[in-house]
Amino acid sequence: MVDITRRNMLETMAAGAVGVATGSLFQMDKTMAEETTFAPAPVAKDICGDPRIRGPFPILSTPFMESGAVDYDVLAKEAQFVDSCGSPGMIWPQSGDSVDLLTMEEKLQGMEVLSDALKGRQSALCLGVQGKDTQEMLIYARHAEKLNPPAIISRPPDEGKTQDDMREYWEALAKIANRPVIIQTSGGTKYKGPGPSVELLIDLGKKYDHFGYVKEETNPILARMQQLNAAKPAIKCLFSAMGGFGWLHQFRYGSEGLITERAVYADILAQIWSASEEGNSIVAADLFSKLLLMLNLKETIYCNQLRGFHLYVWQKRGVFRNRLSRDYGPQSSVPEKPILSDMRLSREQIEEIDARLEVLKPYFKVQ
Repeated sequence: MVDITRRNMLETMAAGAVGVATGSLFQMDKTMAEETTFAPAPVAKDICGDPRIRGPFPILSTPFMESGAVDYDVLAKEAQFVDSCGSPGMIWPQSGDSVDLLTMEEKLQGMEVLSDALKGRQSALCLGVQGKDTQEMLIYARHAEKLNPPAIISRPPDEGKTQDDMREYWEALAKIANRPVIIQTSGGTKYKGPGPSVELLIDLGKKYDHFGYVKEETNPILARMQQLNAAKPAIKCLFSAMGGFGWLHQFRYGSEGLITERAVYADILAQIWSASEEGNSIVAADLFSKLLLMLNLKETIYCNQLRGFHLYVWQKRGVFRNRLSRDYGPQSSVPEKPILSDMRLSREQIEEIDARLEVLKPYFKVQ
C-alpha cells in the first residue's frame, strides 16, 4: 500500500496544476474564447518601449500599524524585499487598499519613502497617479515627477463616464509626464464608466512616446490583447492583471509582464518571467503551477482576495509585523476614520498554508 503524505499530495497537485490552469481557473478568458473566434498572436521578441518596464511589476500591499496609521518602515522594507527577490519592478500606490483607503498626504509621503528606499537598487519603482478627476490626478503626477521614478501608472478618473473624459484626463497627464505611463484599463470602486477603448489606447501610444504601456483587465481580454499587440510599436508593452491567473495563457497573446498585488511571491514571479523570456515554457509552467497552490487558497479560505491570507505569508517571510487591513464602509464607501480588521486564521488554515508554502520554499530567493 502506498503511503501518501500531505506533502506527496501537494507535489502531485503542483505537477497537475498546469492542466487546471488552462481550464476553470481561466473561466473569464475561456468564456470569451467561446464567443469569439481568433488565434493567438505571435509574441514579438522586439522590445518597443523602455526595456526596464517589462516583466512582473507586483503591487505592494500597504502595511498598517495598530493605530491605523500606515507603517512606512515596513513599506520600505517590503520594497527592498521585492528588489532582493529579483523583480524587474514594483508599483505603489495602486489597487483598492492603496488608492481609495489612503489619504492624499499618506500617498504622497509613501511615494517619498519608497523613492528613498530604492535608491541604488535595481528594481524599477512605478508610482500610481490617479484621482477622482484631472485636477486631483495632476497633484499626484506632479509629485511623482519630482521623485523621478522609472515609470508611473494611472487608471481612469473616478468621475469619468466617456472615452472623451479619459482622453482629456490622460492628455493632461501626457503634458507633464516625462517617463513611461502605464494605463490601467479598469477603474476603482467609484468608477462606473467603460474601459478605455483599444482605439484610444493605440491613439495615445502613437501621439506620445511615453504612452502605449497597458495593464489590460477589460473584457474581452484576449481579443483586446491581440488587437493591441498588433498595434506595436505604438503599443510598447502589455501587462496581464486580474490576480495573475491568466498570465501563462496570455503570454501567447502578447503579454510581456504582470501587474497584481502578489508582491510576497516576487521571487517566484521573477523566475516565471525569466524562464518565459528564455523560451523555457516547461519551467515557466512548472513554477506557475506551484504558485497556483497559493493563489487557489482563496477558494477555501474565504477572504479579501487582494490581501487576506497573503498577509500571513508576509509575516512568514519576515516582512510584515501584523495582518491588519483597512476596510471599506457600507456599500464600498470610504470611512472618515480608518476601519481596521485583523486577518485571523484557524490552526487548520495555518497548517494548510504552511504545507503549500513548503512546495514554494525551495524557489524562494529570499528565505
